[in-house]
Amino acid sequence: MRSKVWVGMVLLMVALLMISGCAKKAVRTDGDVSQAGQDAAALEAEKARRAAEIEAARLAAERDAKRLAEEARLREARNQFMNEHIYFEFDSAALTPTAVSVLKEKGAWLDKERAVNVLIEGHCDERGTNEYNLALGERRAQSAKAFLVDMGISPSRLSTVSYGEERPLDPGQNEAAWAKNRRAQFVVE
Repeated sequence: MRSKVWVGMVLLMVALLMISGCAKKAVRTDGDVSQAGQDAAALEAEKARRAAEIEAARLAAERDAKRLAEEARLREARNQFMNEHIYFEFDSAALTPTAVSVLKEKGAWLDKERAVNVLIEGHCDERGTNEYNLALGERRAQSAKAFLVDMGISPSRLSTVSYGEERPLDPGQNEAAWAKNRRAQFVVE
């Protein structure tokens, strides 16, 4: 009887194995294939959209970097323009050779930067009366303006003012200080 039980169990096991081995495979329907294709297409579209966003961001960053570099270049050129003065001999509004050289550079820059307007300030050292120094400062500013106009810079872009002895660069009372104060300064408006 034991052998019949063993045989029955073996047959049962074989039957269970056969039943589980013959399970139906999942069959893809056209709907499943269509959905998979749509999912793949959506994934590819999302990848393309992201790539386009990354490229647009890169191009925008490149434009911003160029714009910032150009602004920095213009700011540096403007600062150099304003910080380079021309100097005059005592009691004179005549342009020195050094002043002419500086004015040529300023004129070339103004020719390129046509939207820039400039105020030319005339200054003097402290020797002389206030009235005399105001008049001398005006002649110095006009001298620089005339040179730039002769270079082709529109007079409407250039204005002048005299501060006489009122705004010294160096408050000292010696020849070195006075030489620094006999000048024309250029202010970009």
